[in-house]
Amino acid sequence: MSSHARKSTPESEMEAACKAQKSGGETLELCGAKQLPESTNCLACSEDGTYLSLGHSRGLSVWCASSLICAADWLEDRLEITSIQMTRMAERAYLLSTIDDMGVARVFAYHYDSIHLLSVVNIMEDINKRSICLSFELSEGGHYGAASISCNGVVWLEVYHLPSETWLKELEMAASQTQEPNSSGDVDVKFSPLSVATKIKPPKVPAGMGLNSPHEVQTTDFLIHYLAVDVDTRSRQWEEHFFNTGGEKTKGRTSESPKHCTQHFLLPCIQFPGDSKAETQPGLPVAVCVWWSGSHNLFQYLLQKAPKNKPDVEPMPDVLWPNAKEILCSAVSRCTRYIALGLDNALVCVWDRQSGSPLSIVSMPATESALFRMQFVDDGPVSTDDSQTLPEAEVHLLVVCKSGAIHTVTTGRGTQSCTMLLTERPKDSGDFPATTASVPFLQSLFLEVQRNGKMFLQDGINKTTVCLLILPKTHLIATPCNPVYTLNIKQQTLFIRGDQHPSYRESSEEDSQSQLFIFCFEKSDILKQYIVSPPDSPQQKTLSFVTLEETCNLYLQQRALSVDERNKAITQTWKQLQETAKMAQQRHSRAADS
Repeated sequence: MSSHARKSTPESEMEAACKAQKSGGETLELCGAKQLPESTNCLACSEDGTYLSLGHSRGLSVWCASSLICAADWLEDRLEITSIQMTRMAERAYLLSTIDDMGVARVFAYHYDSIHLLSVVNIMEDINKRSICLSFELSEGGHYGAASISCNGVVWLEVYHLPSETWLKELEMAASQTQEPNSSGDVDVKFSPLSVATKIKPPKVPAGMGLNSPHEVQTTDFLIHYLAVDVDTRSRQWEEHFFNTGGEKTKGRTSESPKHCTQHFLLPCIQFPGDSKAETQPGLPVAVCVWWSGSHNLFQYLLQKAPKNKPDVEPMPDVLWPNAKEILCSAVSRCTRYIALGLDNALVCVWDRQSGSPLSIVSMPATESALFRMQFVDDGPVSTDDSQTLPEAEVHLLVVCKSGAIHTVTTGRGTQSCTMLLTERPKDSGDFPATTASVPFLQSLFLEVQRNGKMFLQDGINKTTVCLLILPKTHLIATPCNPVYTLNIKQQTLFIRGDQHPSYRESSEEDSQSQLFIFCFEKSDILKQYIVSPPDSPQQKTLSFVTLEETCNLYLQQRALSVDERNKAITQTWKQLQETAKMAQQRHSRAADS
């Protein structure tokens, strides 16, 4: 718990709430509470809104989201789950991915009121080669899983093909065994193992390609050229760090190894040259995009099983998205057509996978602070201009800077990009936004939780606080720097963990009584005007193009539609260049005269 939370008192919190109400903010009433298992570290909700999954100090539990009754649990002593995700695999069958405090990842299934351990992802066979799972993500529907693994300072990404159909048959077999009259309740079903679809390591320039002059690499090899430029850039960054810090240079070292990777699963989207080669099914990912810390490039890999005769061959990216600056953060739209990258020097680049080109490049006004995280607001207002024969939906982004300032970005092909400052850089560290999340079922609203424990819904258009979300005076938001919460999109409900306030404990040694607090947005009169129906499926209606020629025609038509806007941007840029050149010439003349 943060120092701000410890120093606060119930009276001061209620006084702050009253001041907020007087300034125009209202308070959203609490709908209910339920006691949580000891040390509940993480929460997740299934896409259909039926179940909640909880990771805690003795394993995990699955609750019914409407009644908050525990449907099943899987317990093991001295096992603490720190990360959990839940996705619906089939009717009454759900997959859960977890990471524990020792960095071990597991896959579970919740099926007919029972939890089954299906697989341990990174089994520790050798203590000297202990692998740690840094992140583990399941694709929606549970067809694939992606785990970032670290071992002895080396990091790589493993993408797994999950045998969902086979697991369903095995789960049905396990259920039938437990229903037998003479069954003791223990089932002996050996579940099928995971299979590695691809193992992705940080890209390297092939042997023989010198890094001293990356521009001398044959430009006809697009991939090799940008790899060489990227590695050379990282090498120069490390050398600058070396000279600035006065450290010792390790013999033979030319560049610093990437510390981590970020990945996103991608759904089918007609684009050249990658997606068109894959067999696509609605809702089934066809590729994964990856970027490594310190890199300028975003790589896309098709989800294909490694050849049996060449299992150790490192996969090459099918698509490379080069960027002028280092990538700091990323986000993918719900339909996965758009990929947004937050770059160094406060640049935001939105790539369009359908056309294979940037949708927009936006220069943020927050040049004094690096971009920290971003996300798409998929249910923002959509342009109603029907004048275009090939309409492009506007995309809306929520961008958070390291300084704590929050911006929105609205952009689209052929439209003027617009950035707006929602929240200025906080003067007090307690007002720093620990969590910002768009709420898909509330038009233009997003949830913000600050380090001081304050929680509210903000209007992204009018820049006003719509309402405060306040826990009872006996409790505080648990770990406000990293709150434990989840949104139930179907039930339009927020679940968040709160710990008992120290002032209300009978003794200082008494354990904090954690509660799961529920805020129902749908029943609130304050939020009625903002409630919208979220999309049921991430699929987006797109034009079908089979050949490269048709895809190129789409791109050229889009370019033709945006010619006026691009001409305005070019004219404005030349005007700024002329003014800058004139000012530089004047400064040079004054310096010469003096």
